[in-house]
Amino acid sequence: GRGAHLIEAHIEVDGLKAYYGQTQALHGVSFALEHGGITTLLGANGAGKTTTLRLLLGLTRPDGGSISLLGLPVPQQAREARLKVGVVPQVDSLDPDFTVTENLLVYGRYFGLKDHEIRARIPALLEFAELEGKADAGIESLSGGMKRRLTLARALVNDPDVIFLDEPTTGLDPQARHMMWQRLRRLLSEGKTILLTTHFMEEAERLCDRLLIMDKGRAVTTGAPRDLIAEHIEPHVVEIYGDHEVRARTAEYAALCERQELAGETLFCYAKDPQPLLDVLKPQCALRYLHRPANLEDLFLKLTGRELRE
Repeated sequence: GRGAHLIEAHIEVDGLKAYYGQTQALHGVSFALEHGGITTLLGANGAGKTTTLRLLLGLTRPDGGSISLLGLPVPQQAREARLKVGVVPQVDSLDPDFTVTENLLVYGRYFGLKDHEIRARIPALLEFAELEGKADAGIESLSGGMKRRLTLARALVNDPDVIFLDEPTTGLDPQARHMMWQRLRRLLSEGKTILLTTHFMEEAERLCDRLLIMDKGRAVTTGAPRDLIAEHIEPHVVEIYGDHEVRARTAEYAALCERQELAGETLFCYAKDPQPLLDVLKPQCALRYLHRPANLEDLFLKLTGRELRE
């Protein structure tokens, strides 16, 4: 029953290792997800996010470590575990030859659902995806945002307890992205457990209750975003934009803040009290600067470094 779920972690991963040929993709990743809430795997491309999801679903065999999904060992009982999981892959895998309704029907059959059961659920799924009136539309006639919402609705056809989303809003315009976020919040309010991967800071900042930062196949840190920011980063950030002028005065600015980093043309000054630094900057009319609270990007860059990953 439902009660048992609350005691048992929905997902437990311990010491997960994975290789692709000679390359080690995961170096002993461990984490546990309780019932409910959104956990975000945040990392640059190649950090190991998608690999982690594939291992959890039993699509790839781990080279070390153990996985328990909804109390079942993976990959040994991955098939049974997947019956209670919804998956939104990175690339929409909708069938272009089928209508919206047919896509939902075919997908539902994978879970052993009868057509009449699936048909009974379709109106609610279309309402959720804001695709009422599109039941008989061809997939090619849908916008990118509509396809993404349909893929999310399709992942709900088996009424899953846990939903995995791999970069759910990549390639969407801002309106479509906001709409997707709204939908995820609605799933949360219905008590679903959500695990999503993203490389968008704003997405992680807005959505997640719990953050797992991944870097080069390792889990760097895990916790609530606000707690992690407070633990690792000074509360105020002053970004100073400039060129030689800024470089010449870094020592002067350094005396007025706890920590600073130069990245390209921008000097990041991290301060407990930004006022002394702001007082020095104000009279310099040629200088552009921004004072803001510390955010997830500061945390990510501090823990994973500023150099670009390809």
